Amino acid sequence: MDAVPIHDIFVIGGGINGCGIARDAAGRGYSVFLAEMNDLASGTSSGSTKLIHGGLRYLEHYEFRLVREALMEREVLWKAAPHIIWPMRFVLPYAKGLRPAWLIRLGLFLYDHIGGRKMLPPTRTLDMTRDPAGKPLKPLFRKAFEYSDGWVNDARLVVLNARDAAERGATIRTRAKVVRARRENGHWTIDVENLRDKTIETVKARLIVNAAGPWVDRVLAGAVGQNDVRNVRLVQGSHIVVEKKFEDPRAYFFQNKDGRIIFAIPYEGDFTLIGTTDQDYLGDPREAKITDAEIDYLCAAASEYFAEPVQRKDIVWTYSAVRPLYDDGASKAQEATRDYVLKSDAPDGQAAIVNIFGGKITTYRRLAESMLENIEEHLGTRGKPWTANAPLPGGDFPATGFEEEVAKLKNAYPFLDLAHAKRLTRLYGTRARTLLGLARSQADLGRHFGADLYEAEVRYLMNQEWAVTAEDILWRRTKRGLQLTREQADALDRYMNGASGAIAAAE
Repeated sequence: MDAVPIHDIFVIGGGINGCGIARDAAGRGYSVFLAEMNDLASGTSSGSTKLIHGGLRYLEHYEFRLVREALMEREVLWKAAPHIIWPMRFVLPYAKGLRPAWLIRLGLFLYDHIGGRKMLPPTRTLDMTRDPAGKPLKPLFRKAFEYSDGWVNDARLVVLNARDAAERGATIRTRAKVVRARRENGHWTIDVENLRDKTIETVKARLIVNAAGPWVDRVLAGAVGQNDVRNVRLVQGSHIVVEKKFEDPRAYFFQNKDGRIIFAIPYEGDFTLIGTTDQDYLGDPREAKITDAEIDYLCAAASEYFAEPVQRKDIVWTYSAVRPLYDDGASKAQEATRDYVLKSDAPDGQAAIVNIFGGKITTYRRLAESMLENIEEHLGTRGKPWTANAPLPGGDFPATGFEEEVAKLKNAYPFLDLAHAKRLTRLYGTRARTLLGLARSQADLGRHFGADLYEAEVRYLMNQEWAVTAEDILWRRTKRGLQLTREQADALDRYMNGASGAIAAAE
């Protein structure tokens, strides 16, 4: 009898697609093993513009199927995770010499009507000389269109999918790199290196899902040993975070003279997020960093609209990620399709590998359902699709009930100040109570690391959400990195390194 159990599915990659597929598959009864070589959401999935949106500009490239699917997903995802996803209104100023007003109106009409919108408010036209949205902009912008989309805490969306997958039986391994995969006796034998202690674990599976994002071709060429692999076009997108540019809760959609667009979005209470860029990328995705040219581009593009220019000195943080778009031969990076493509390879009936190319965070759940249809062809059907009506961990409260949930938490833990209660509810939803446990005072939360980050939260993230380093916590699980000093971050890292038994990432 073989000592190594054979899993149904082995997922390579702990980004949104990999974790979404692991969750869906585990919920249908498949046995799942997921390996991520770094931290969950450490690549593309935490480097997005953080929008659940239809992709208004994709209508210009006639991607109607993608836009409709994405629009339909907005309210599905909002209901599933109202703590980390919420509606946002976007103001699109009309600028002479760019897209004509009739074209924008047509696009927004389609946007309002092809996606089954039920709860989100419709488009309206604004007089910018009277509306507060005109206040931070140059006076030449006298007219604008306001429409609905959604905001998402992207890195938390990934982790919550992984958490749910684990609670449904999936094995989740981080800092675990697939170094070799070979077909043997009708299944895959996969060697996984633990990057923390350099040990090798051998895992067997009937099917591999290659959800490695920007590394999808590298996995095929390296671990799997396929030659001449050229499926993805790597496109770098960079963002800047600046001191708050406006008080309005709405976001802005700015058109640029080169045909591209950027967003300016309220971010983490005290800041404004500006992005994204679109340029082809040829290097190692792990080395992606914002370039001077991208900083100049974003500052200049935003300054075309804001009365008070955006300058380098305003920047408090930048981030950059590489999107693995399917290479459809488009001439410009911003024209390459954002749609996803699934390709399976099972020569002569051997064990299959299904590769994911492209995709966007808004459609991750639908991509997972498409992947499960593909998997069923190879492994047979188990359960039915189920994720459309299932809340993510902490999201088991009404879509419009966030403020009520904050009030409940504050009532249960009166020592929390309102801002702290709101932040914990935003990140953890109903599971904030699990995190706080029996605490009856601030002192019960343990060591204070800076801002409103306490030991209780750190331990929860280490034990329940696979956090290993201070960076995992400060820049992915929370965004407290924007508030903590370098010294405080170093102290957190030292604490985490010394915390005994902390990496008991629940599986």
